[in-house]
Amino acid sequence: MTVTVAGDEGSPRLDRVLAARLPELSRSRLKALILAGQVSLRAEAVRDPAYHVAAGDTITIDVPEAVPAEPAAEAIPLQIVYEDDDIIVIDKPAGLVVHPAAGHETGTLVNALIAHCGASLSGIGGVKRPGIVHRLDKDTTGLMVVAKNDHAHASLSAQFADHGRTGAMERGYLAFAWGLPHRPHGTINAPIDRHPHARDKMAVRPRGREAITHYEVQESFTGRDGKPVAAMIACHLETGRTHQIRVHLAHLGHPLMGDAVYGPHFKTKANQLAPAARAALEGLGRQALHAYLLVIEHPRTGEIMRWESELPEDLSLLGDALRAAL
Repeated sequence: MTVTVAGDEGSPRLDRVLAARLPELSRSRLKALILAGQVSLRAEAVRDPAYHVAAGDTITIDVPEAVPAEPAAEAIPLQIVYEDDDIIVIDKPAGLVVHPAAGHETGTLVNALIAHCGASLSGIGGVKRPGIVHRLDKDTTGLMVVAKNDHAHASLSAQFADHGRTGAMERGYLAFAWGLPHRPHGTINAPIDRHPHARDKMAVRPRGREAITHYEVQESFTGRDGKPVAAMIACHLETGRTHQIRVHLAHLGHPLMGDAVYGPHFKTKANQLAPAARAALEGLGRQALHAYLLVIEHPRTGEIMRWESELPEDLSLLGDALRAAL
């Protein structure tokens, strides 16, 4: 690309002249091109965004074609609970990011799947998310299903979009939450959207997307004062919004134990726990949420398939410690 400086761009700075003349490229993209030596004047690279240009100067910009980065195969152990030619079901550990993103380009579930499945995942569902039809937060454990071919991807995507309203698909979670809901079971129907001020958070907002969570208290735990301090709650999703259970339970007034994003103001409640329970919570280092149930219709055979996952060791220890205090 070439740009001839007219002199009326409002500033003699190289980056601002280019921004004025090339609105199709963002300021950050232009700055990156300058710093990378992709912008030249009189056949010499200019690497200073603040360099002053003059009217009549001809600037050459070499803009490489954008190519999405393809995740590399990485030998990351997977806990596989089921696999055939169409799907693979894994029990995801805490700390494993599902697919590459800014800040997590490697070490993801996708990298592990590419190593395990080979070329069969190529092109299914996008370069950075091959085979992925749903996801769990980095620190949420439990069951996930991944498609191994286009037919399976289309079928599973449709099932997750339907969320079991007309089919057999079901997703169940076990959550350890602060306090005890007034009702032993119920439905949280509250729309979710991006938080208005913290863009990495979600929030219940009137104009958000529909979000429905059904819950049922499985067990309650008392604190040192003899009053309910926590509960284990089974949650079933009718929709699949980002951070849905975490946001909905916090909205209900019972955020997940260990959730530093949606329940930081509940940290003082840890003082009501017995020493063993407090130690188990401190050792958790994540939100206490586990995807224990997954039911799908097999994309090829139509068979209804059901898997359940026991609580991982850290949540099992937390539950045992909470019970011991009763």
